[in-house]
Amino acid sequence: MSETRVDDIFQRLKAKAVSFELRPGDRINEGALARELGVSRTPLREALNRLVAEKFFDFRPGTGFFCRPLEAQEIYDLFELRRVLEMAAARMAVERASDEDIATLKDRLYAEGLETLGLSVAEACARDEAFHVGIAELSGNAQLVAQLVGINERIRFIRWIEMSARIKRSKNQHMQIMEALEKRNANKAARLLGEHIEKRMDQILASVRQGIASIYVDGGEVLQDRVLEEEGA
Repeated sequence: MSETRVDDIFQRLKAKAVSFELRPGDRINEGALARELGVSRTPLREALNRLVAEKFFDFRPGTGFFCRPLEAQEIYDLFELRRVLEMAAARMAVERASDEDIATLKDRLYAEGLETLGLSVAEACARDEAFHVGIAELSGNAQLVAQLVGINERIRFIRWIEMSARIKRSKNQHMQIMEALEKRNANKAARLLGEHIEKRMDQILASVRQGIASIYVDGGEVLQDRVLEEEGA
């Protein structure tokens, strides 16, 4: 079996899972999905099993595969874990990154991330993620980076929900974080990142309710293509 073929199916299914094009809790009809993707059942099942391992699908013996639920507690836990990882990454970045590395982060990811007007929600979110992952990469810890990337994928739908409402606030916080990194102020950089990421459960619950409404009214794929026409407050 071609590993490239399985990887392609895996990425296509992950995109459907991230956007909840496959709706929360729905049982996966493997035959219908194989026909839709134009693939055979064997590589499809291998890709599904990989997505189970990454928590995008659930597998129930004797029943089959199901799209992950959209649960507030899980989302809250993931944001909490992201906060811990990014605060640690900021401290390590200040300690380990060269001046040139920090300058490159500013030129390549930070500045680009401030320009969001006219982008789709998905494009703006991708720029935001890139800045945060860029800080993590300055830590020099590849395992930390891999964990953060995986978390970002699992919370991306909720971040799309929030994106249009908090662009301006996010930009201002990114400016402060970048300044703290440049000044080698590890405590301030970590604190600012923690405040930037932290979520209360009521915020998560509101986003989940809005997300479920979006999935069942418009479809998750519509949300990611929405264009940011003006900055939120």
